[in-house]
Amino acid sequence: MNNLFQQIMKFGLVGVFCFFVDYFLYLGANFLFEKAGIAAIFPKYYLISALVGFTVSVVVNYILSFKFVFVRRDDMSRRREFAIFLILSIIGLGVNELCLYIGIDLIYMNWGWLKSIMSESFAKNLFFKFGATGVVMVYNFVTRKIFLEQKG
Repeated sequence: MNNLFQQIMKFGLVGVFCFFVDYFLYLGANFLFEKAGIAAIFPKYYLISALVGFTVSVVVNYILSFKFVFVRRDDMSRRREFAIFLILSIIGLGVNELCLYIGIDLIYMNWGWLKSIMSESFAKNLFFKFGATGVVMVYNFVTRKIFLEQKG
């Protein structure tokens, strides 16, 4: 159990670093879309921003995960390992996008009392983004442990 705890802590540190990569790219893309006027044309621009941040953070996460967190499987090529990592990450992206869509479009935009206690910017850039990240972090750890780590 101690090794699992250490692994979870390392995964958490890698995850926090990758979250900041994802988050700052997400904020930067949101800023650019808003300043360029794209937000007025395409109100769901934040989903594209999430895709940009998520994509870069996946590559960084892959490198750091196998350097510091998970033990590579001897029976799996690096190409297959990355392909599985990428597929699991794409599913994670889907979970992330779904969490953002549900949180922002279905909950925040339709609950007046929620709008009265937080700004749309806070909802998009902090509240629901952090919530989505937490859900995806648990999914990532469990699936990578099951499908990618050396057993035993």
